[in-house]
Amino acid sequence: QVQLEESGGGSVEAGGSMRLACTASMGFESINFRTLAWYRQAPGKQRELVASITRDGVTNYASAVKGRFAISRTSAMTTSFLQMNSLKPEDTGVYYCNMARGSLVYWGHGTQVTVSS
Repeated sequence: QVQLEESGGGSVEAGGSMRLACTASMGFESINFRTLAWYRQAPGKQRELVASITRDGVTNYASAVKGRFAISRTSAMTTSFLQMNSLKPEDTGVYYCNMARGSLVYWGHGTQVTVSS
């Protein structure tokens, strides 16, 4: 069974930085993920895509984080990282990692990121 585990959340002041990581534990399975992504959900809002990266290294960012956040991954596509700089209070939320290959989609349990002003 595939499990995703996020790490690196916490609290930071506005203008600070934080790095999230997501690692897949696949047990006896081996899934050749095509896309790794990070989503976030702020209180009272829908979950939204923050950033994604494909096996080919193509990245995509939400306009709200472009230029401040950077997504990267290991070559094996089993770990993704989200480097978050110049954090703003509106970046506060639960951050979820996501790994996908076609109809196979896996989610982490989420990690809280709180940015204080």
